[in-house]
Amino acid sequence: MTHVSTQPENTPWWRLPIVWMVIGGPAIVVVASLVTAGIAIKHVDPVLDTSKGEVKGVIDMPAVQARNHAANADARAPADK
Repeated sequence: MTHVSTQPENTPWWRLPIVWMVIGGPAIVVVASLVTAGIAIKHVDPVLDTSKGEVKGVIDMPAVQARNHAANADARAPADK
């Protein structure tokens, strides 16, 4: 039995569906990464000033307490007897 091809032998490369499947995947990833970079550049998160250690509001209090608790872990460690 012989294999019957539906594509003529001299088909240009851009007419083959497998070529567009191979090119399409990476092309979609590149476009998605550019869109993500554009969103990240357009909507930048503000930088918080942590050098003073002051609490600006009641909402920030738990975060500051957790930071101070983690920073003073050595002072809370029990002494070896």
